[in-house]
Amino acid sequence: MGWHYRKTIKIGPFRIHLTPHGVGHSVGGRKFNVTSTPGGGRHVSFRLPGGFHLSKSIGRKRNRHYY
Repeated sequence: MGWHYRKTIKIGPFRIHLTPHGVGHSVGGRKFNVTSTPGGGRHVSFRLPGGFHLSKSIGRKRNRHYY
């Protein structure tokens, strides 16, 4: 089990996330949300009534290194 730290500052519909890996931000509400991670990735999520949830990662993809 590892330790994690995340501090979120909310300013209206905007949220700033402070983590040991960097600063990320998100905008939106419960039904639609766009998130940018400290590593440069972006996620879009959309929630529908009845428990349906659609999510998509867009933008920069990480290169996998095999050693």
